[in-house]
Order: sequence, then C-alpha cells, then structure tokens
Amino acid sequence: MGKIRAVVWDLDGTLLNTLDDLTNSLNLALRENGFGEHSREQVRNMVGNGTRMLITRAIPEGEGNERFQSVYDGFLRAYARHSRDCTKPYEGILELLDHLRNEGIRHAVVSNKIDFAVQELCREYFGDRITVSVGDDPSRARKPAPDSVFAAMERLNVSGTEAVYVGDSNVDIETAANAGIPGIGVLWGFRDRENLEGAGAKYVVSTPQELEQLILSL
Repeated sequence: MGKIRAVVWDLDGTLLNTLDDLTNSLNLALRENGFGEHSREQVRNMVGNGTRMLITRAIPEGEGNERFQSVYDGFLRAYARHSRDCTKPYEGILELLDHLRNEGIRHAVVSNKIDFAVQELCREYFGDRITVSVGDDPSRARKPAPDSVFAAMERLNVSGTEAVYVGDSNVDIETAANAGIPGIGVLWGFRDRENLEGAGAKYVVSTPQELEQLILSL
C-alpha cells in the first residue's frame, strides 16, 4: 500500500449518477416559470459549478433574468423532493469504497451541490462509508477554490501528502491542483478525457477497479 490515507471525492458524476434527477428537477422549475426545457445531455454540460451556475446556464441572460430567483428556488424545491428518484451509485463504487476502507483509507465528499442535498445523499447511499461530507455553503468559496477540500482534510486529520482528490470534471482537477494534492479524473461521469486532460489531469481512469489500483500505488 502507498502513503494515501484519505480519498476526497466529488459526488455527482463520480460516486453517484445524479443526472436524471438533476435534469428532471431543473426542467420542472423551468416549466413553472415559462422557460423551455433542456435535454439530459445539455444539462450534463451545465452542472459542476453549483446551483447558481446551473440556473445561470439554463435561462436566457442568466442572473440578469428577472425570473432567476424564482427558477433557483423552484429547482431547490423540486430537487429536495426528487433527488433520489433515479439516482444511484455507479457500478463498482460501493465495492471500491469498501476495498479502500479495508486498506485503512478513509473517505470524504466535497461537492458544489447544495449542502443539504450532499448530506442526505451521502447518508442514503453510503452510510458510514463516507465519514465527512461537505457541500456548498455560503461561508466557503466553492470549487475550484480549495477551501472545502481543506475543511474535509482537517476533519479527516490528514495532510496534503496523504490525500488524493477524485472527480469527473475540469473543476475537480483544478480543485486538486489548488489544494496541492494529486487529482484523479474518472471517465464514467459527466465529462470526457479531453476535458480532464485539458485541465491538467495527470491521472485519468476508466473503471473503479483501475482507480483502486492507482490509489493503492500512490
């Protein structure tokens, strides 16, 4: 085993496939406010920078639109009701978490998703596998700022030489770099290899099994 004692994970597109519930909740809020809907693939490219940026990308003129707050609030209501309709862990993720934990590696989640949803989803799908979960909070700068990663590492009592960050997007790779820890990109989520390597990813993996081998070798 290598020197890694903790893995800090992105949530959406990395541990959980949340895309259908995000798309359906967004489209519900858009319909309620008289806007056209977006396809699943369009929403795939809108997520990753938090709820405000999702709504900004989803409606004309973004935050300048007079209906912005209404859509934002409507999305939060819809997602609170429907965040677990279709969401599920990616194949092999629960086994990966267990295997790494058996090697003495602890797990945290750091996400730009609003904090209440991060807490609920981590409890529902991972139980005690995830010991620390940090979502979007006004008191901290969101990813790619490293603040949430530092908060998670402090709670796990690990240093920057003992942790790695795993995610599916350029935001995650940039977050890892800003936190001064290795970043690993995964290809089963919302972005492709070009997006990850364009952000400077040194490590990109295609399966949870490949990811496990990599983490244990670092």
